[in-house]
Parts: sequence; C-alpha cells; structure tokens
Amino acid sequence: MNTEERLVDLEIRLSRQDDLVDTLNTQVYRQQKKIDELEALLTAMAGRMRELAVTASQRTAVVDERPPHY
Repeated sequence: MNTEERLVDLEIRLSRQDDLVDTLNTQVYRQQKKIDELEALLTAMAGRMRELAVTASQRTAVVDERPPHY
C-alpha cells in the first residue's frame, strides 16, 4: 500500500468516525431531552401524590370522628 492509498484510507476512516460521532451526539441529545421530560413528569407526579396523601389523611380524620349523637 503506497502513501497515497494510506492517506485516502485514513481520510475515509476519519470521515466515517466524524459521521459516527455526530450520530452518537444526536442520540445522546435526544436521550437527555427525554430524561429531562421524564424527571419533570416524575416531579409533577410526586407533588400530586403528596396532595392526594394530604387530602386522604384529612378525609380519614373526618370519617373517624364519632357522629354528634353518640
């Protein structure tokens, strides 16, 4: 393999690696965006669960009280 062929081969390899890095970068970006969306959703759900727990505990307190005629 002469010098010219080696240089062409290296350029081809570099071009393919650049393409692969761009593809991987795009994939990582999409995954991070999805992770951010899921974290926001999880935070909202946790807040809603806390609200429901408070509401349920307030209802339980009212249900457990004896009626006034006892």
